[in-house]
Amino acid sequence: MRLRGFTSFVLWAILCCSFSFSSLVQAAPQVSLAMHGEAKYKDGFTRFDYVNPTAPKGGTLTLGVVGSFDSLNPFIVRGTVPQAPAFGLFASASVYESLLARSWDEPFTLYPLLAKSVDVPDDRSSITFNLDERAHFSDGTPVTADDVLFSFRTLRNQGRPNHRTYYKKVEKAQQVGDHSVCFTFKKNPDGSWDREMPLIMGLMPVMPAHDWKGRTFNQTTLRPPVASGPYKITKVEAGRSVTLTRNPDYWGRDLPVEKGMYNFDKVRIDFYRDDSVALQAFKSGAFDLRRESDPKKWASAYDGPAVRDGRIKLQSFSHHRTEAVTAFILNTRRPMLKNEALRKAMGLVFDFGWINRTLFQGLYKRTTSFFPNSELEADRGLPAGDEKNILEKYRDKLSLSVFNETVIPPETDGSEESRRVQQLRAAEMLKTAGYVLHSGQLFSPQNEPVVFEVMLSDPQQEKVALEWSRGLKRLGIEAHVRTVDSAQYQARLNGFDYDVTTGRWFNSLSPGNEQMFFWSCAAAKQNGSRNYAGICDPVVDALAAAIPAAQTRDELVATTRALDRVLMAGHYVVPLYHLGVDLVAYQANKLAHPVTIPTYGPILESWWAK
Repeated sequence: MRLRGFTSFVLWAILCCSFSFSSLVQAAPQVSLAMHGEAKYKDGFTRFDYVNPTAPKGGTLTLGVVGSFDSLNPFIVRGTVPQAPAFGLFASASVYESLLARSWDEPFTLYPLLAKSVDVPDDRSSITFNLDERAHFSDGTPVTADDVLFSFRTLRNQGRPNHRTYYKKVEKAQQVGDHSVCFTFKKNPDGSWDREMPLIMGLMPVMPAHDWKGRTFNQTTLRPPVASGPYKITKVEAGRSVTLTRNPDYWGRDLPVEKGMYNFDKVRIDFYRDDSVALQAFKSGAFDLRRESDPKKWASAYDGPAVRDGRIKLQSFSHHRTEAVTAFILNTRRPMLKNEALRKAMGLVFDFGWINRTLFQGLYKRTTSFFPNSELEADRGLPAGDEKNILEKYRDKLSLSVFNETVIPPETDGSEESRRVQQLRAAEMLKTAGYVLHSGQLFSPQNEPVVFEVMLSDPQQEKVALEWSRGLKRLGIEAHVRTVDSAQYQARLNGFDYDVTTGRWFNSLSPGNEQMFFWSCAAAKQNGSRNYAGICDPVVDALAAAIPAAQTRDELVATTRALDRVLMAGHYVVPLYHLGVDLVAYQANKLAHPVTIPTYGPILESWWAK
């Protein structure tokens, strides 16, 4: 990981990148890139703290996943690609590698992978990636600057909406020398540069230009890809299984970011249509590891000989990452759901206390934020400190409720009395907003019956949805629960073709540009984006855009809390619940894991076969 000299960098900058003089003299080549502050691991580090550097190589890991797939192209909206808790095309760098690799015990810091070093000026107006000359694809072809530029242009023009959105912020992309690529960024409207863009480009997957020559990119395919990662896809049974085999000629096996990682010779991912069938298959030994998302099953469904005699180990891993947000999502593109009073009333009758106690043995925590389980969630009381100062800038555009009410969803104890109180609050709110109850049916101020469909993809969600629909029925609202297959669900989700659905957002401890993809007006109009609720609010846009511009960690936290409060106050979702831990069951006689668990939780790519 030797760095190129500063003189060479200045020459490249003069030839290629549009820097100011101050940027030039302040820039310095480096091997790590942190979003805020200093990187934990310094130049010359040999491994991450959360791996076992002497973990043995060998063996086979079999994973079981509920779902299906019909494509191995993860970079387009069309088709469904294999999803897995690890080793999937999206889940890790096991097949496709990026220019830099992320560490999982820091909020957001990147280290050398395909690029051995980077050059970034202090204002982050550009980044130059210096490729590792040893890097090559699985067919032996070297990874070149042409491949980086091909990947950038292809993903910018034909990739998924998030790629297209991010990469259009690049003003110029150009090869510099034999093994380097320079990206110069567009300025923001206020004249600043997006400070997250260098890291976003560092996470860009690199595809082989030669392998795509003469092929249509924007279509599904089951052709195993040529890529540079430690595994190759060696067997595909459409919709049923994918087998990855560790590449014996993998170029990066000795990199610090790879030490102790990707230890299995083979990884097989089997797909099941039903979670109950998958659970029984796991307990019978059909696959080796299962992440359990249902605490009720965790508490009662794993009893059996294999658990009692220790062959299957149940382990709860604590973590400090932001939990995924699962919710009933109210599609405000539908005229009926544009009314905030209706959305708020719908949330009031969700009886979390009863659902948690009856269906989940009281093991869940109510989600009260879009950034739960982290320092990023809005204060449970009224806004204060830096968060309030930020919100004050938008006071004339915000509802008074943002300043005068807490963002916590109503807590219920599951009793009939608490349910009745919430129902009365909701009914009074709807009456004030002009809704009329007639013969048990609620009518809108436009005299239209309030009727909608709740689209689900998982039959396991039906009990919760049906209980919520019973609460809505008491208000005169008809909510028809319908479960569709995974392909139909994904297609309708991408096209925003639903009234209400379930979905989730994954936020890191260092939120950034993806917040615009989640919440902005532009994303609301872009099929395939994750603005599932159709949120279009200039204050949300401004706060989401300010997050990646934050100069310090403290500023990032305060801005994220302000965004969180505004989103929660809009009642765009009925938030559900989260665990705050990772529940993992695994075949104890076959698998082992490192002692140290990083901030983001267990990293399955660091496990090994006994």
